[in-house]
Amino acid sequence: MVGPVPTLRFEREAWRAGAAWVAGVDEVGVGPLAGPVAAACVALPQGRRFRWYRAVRDSKVLPKKARDELAAAIRTSVPFAIGWAAVEEIDRVNVYQARKLAMLRAFDQLRVAPDAIISDALDLPLPNVRPVIDGDALSVAVAAASIVAKVARDALMDELCARHPGYGFCHNKGYPTPEHKRLLLRRGPSPVHRRSFAPVAQFALL
Repeated sequence: MVGPVPTLRFEREAWRAGAAWVAGVDEVGVGPLAGPVAAACVALPQGRRFRWYRAVRDSKVLPKKARDELAAAIRTSVPFAIGWAAVEEIDRVNVYQARKLAMLRAFDQLRVAPDAIISDALDLPLPNVRPVIDGDALSVAVAAASIVAKVARDALMDELCARHPGYGFCHNKGYPTPEHKRLLLRRGPSPVHRRSFAPVAQFALL
């Protein structure tokens, strides 16, 4: 594994300030041409340590097997929740606002009320939010959230691959790979392509 090693620095600061639960939040799926945005929040309790704390990294630098194993460990040991913003919402309000929407929906489903929130660079209309640039590489809670969100979205893209064959969603997960763009040009958009993104929007002119 490469890249920075996330620590509990920000979480410890919140715990020392009196927080019992510190939640990290991150989203995945901002750049794809197809599929929803997914966000996850993961709440860490004061006074507990789990073995997976040492293994989490930004989900982008982890191999699939490690992500899957870590996501399972996280989900069975601490409170978590996942929120989604659909393709239609991305097209209607833009992907930046869809990121926030997915994050807020995740918090709506979290079974504990966090006393402090660490966000991957994005400010949110919630109490005690601390945006941290590159939070998924620096904070254990945010890295954990990035892993849970990535595994959940990848699983959904596998389902969409079966429902909308011919675009390679099983391996490109909707991202604009050269193969995906070739298939899009050949077949035209599917119902789960983002019409507001330039490579897809061009088909409205044909």
